[in-house]
Amino acid sequence: MGSLLAGYLSFVRRTNSMHYDPPDAYAAIETDQPVIVAMWHGQHFMIPFFRRPEHKISVLISRHGDGEMNAIAANKLGIGLVRGSGAQRGDQVRRRGGIKAMFDMISVLERGSNMALTADVPKVSRVCGKGIVTLAQKSGRPIYPLAVVCSRRIDFNSWDRSSIGLPFGKCGIAAGRAIHVPAEASDAELEAARLAVEAELDRVHAVAYALVGSKDPGAGRGSVADARAAAAAEATR
Repeated sequence: MGSLLAGYLSFVRRTNSMHYDPPDAYAAIETDQPVIVAMWHGQHFMIPFFRRPEHKISVLISRHGDGEMNAIAANKLGIGLVRGSGAQRGDQVRRRGGIKAMFDMISVLERGSNMALTADVPKVSRVCGKGIVTLAQKSGRPIYPLAVVCSRRIDFNSWDRSSIGLPFGKCGIAAGRAIHVPAEASDAELEAARLAVEAELDRVHAVAYALVGSKDPGAGRGSVADARAAAAAEATR
């Protein structure tokens, strides 16, 4: 299934016209490499569309569930792998390989390769967790929020609001501003960075959807209070 998914995504990429915001979306990112590419969970199928053949990049993929299929697809698309995932609770992070994954991601960045990962953690959609800002703090590399949307697509009614493009349409790719996290950041500065990533990811999602003439179906779905309640429920499992 992973090989089929990779072939399908390559076909969709070839048959969609690409529209960027900003028009020079690659310029800042390529100057800053290696960078941390931030995405919401529902974008995990689409983010590879931004990658150019010369870009070295790895992606964080969970060791469970659909992770194996996604890992095979990423490998076929020329993307490196780091296995593990974040969670709401400390013991969940250890069980899911999150601590080892953090060290592996830092090593990837130190080797000069970009690192892509979801900013939100299962199963609380579009609420940025602490992991991505911690990675930026420890590695010294900037975070670039990114969104990729096709005009013809399937939007799934899943917790992560996944979307996958269809062939023969338009593809909107929006890149956000760089977010830097100081190595000596205080708790308040880390929280400010976390909120900045969250806000910028929401903004680039809106921009990417606008590029293809539609609105983000996940925007405003539930409140922050609802998300926090879901996070608390997940943390008790």
